[in-house]
Amino acid sequence: MSRSEVVSRRITDAEQMAALGESIARHCQPGDLILLNGPLGAGKTIFVQGIGRALGISDVTSPTFVISRVHQGLMPLIHVDVYRLLEAGNAAAYLDDLDLDSVREDGLTVIEWGGAESARLSDDRLEIDIDRTDDERIVTIKTIGSRWDGLEL
Repeated sequence: MSRSEVVSRRITDAEQMAALGESIARHCQPGDLILLNGPLGAGKTIFVQGIGRALGISDVTSPTFVISRVHQGLMPLIHVDVYRLLEAGNAAAYLDDLDLDSVREDGLTVIEWGGAESARLSDDRLEIDIDRTDDERIVTIKTIGSRWDGLEL
């Protein structure tokens, strides 16, 4: 995958979604940022559970109400859900309050509902969108920055 390439995958069940998360996690390094978007029920947390599986973490749950969780594994997984911040307005200010810059360099950060306010955290990131129908999910993966040059899934 080149710097500007976009790849799409059809996903038909939860195990395939988790496996895609696992596959991507194998390419991740401390300091990486993944922005994950999709409607409620699209499979965002299942995708992050797959990332956790690859990192030796088995207790990944949605941080919707606590906003952010740090899981310890082969590298820390910082799992953030900014849905409630977006509802409250001024998500950028609330995101700053989480002080993600101080922990991001040591782990992999995955932000659910990560839009423009989250994108400013890194010039190098993966932006993953999940589009949901009744029978399948279309996962679109976009690389941003040179860190992801040559990524093959």
